[in-house]
Amino acid sequence: MANTLYIGNRNYSSWSLRPWLVLKWGGIPFVEREIRLDQPGYGVGAIAEVLAVSPNGRVPCLHAGELVIWDSLAIAEWAAEERPDAGLWPRDRAQRALARAVVAEMHSGFADVRRELTMNIRRRCAPQDWQPATRAQLARLDQIWSGLREANKTAGPWLFGERGIADAFYAPVATRMRTYGVALAKSSQEWCETVFADAAFQQWETASQPDSWDQPGYPVIDKLYSR
Repeated sequence: MANTLYIGNRNYSSWSLRPWLVLKWGGIPFVEREIRLDQPGYGVGAIAEVLAVSPNGRVPCLHAGELVIWDSLAIAEWAAEERPDAGLWPRDRAQRALARAVVAEMHSGFADVRRELTMNIRRRCAPQDWQPATRAQLARLDQIWSGLREANKTAGPWLFGERGIADAFYAPVATRMRTYGVALAKSSQEWCETVFADAAFQQWETASQPDSWDQPGYPVIDKLYSR
């Protein structure tokens, strides 16, 4: 069965990075097809090239043979079932429930961080004085990462010891912390460095390039267009 993952611009598409990492880490073969989002119809789910492959007009979207999966978390769950021995979810039941909780929090939350710290892997900015709601969400992210790392540090360098879906879902946020110079607790920063040193992440980062929307006068690509 041939698998094709349709993704957005690598430099900006945080939601595309998440299932891409999950598939890579799970050892699931797939072909990737990158679709530029700086096209007519952006932001209203009406890019013709995206609609041709994704029923809700969003990326990422996985075609697994005849099966079409158009949500990043659904793709991750499919991958975990496809490769149950890959350890994409923690093997311990309680840890697995906790991992699902933090992934769900990422999937549905942190709207102010998404809006103010848009993903741009190649950009580096001076630290800023964020709005109170954004600061609170940044503190919550730091709390999640440092708390999990302290709890699981003897099991390995990832959030739950072994590399998995939780790491993939927070990896794009790690790049935002780096882009905007956000100070983190030591254990949180160490986890970010673990992400940046990962071979699959480095493959994605190497291929990430700014495009015309990264120039003055163009709108910043917001990740609300993907899921």
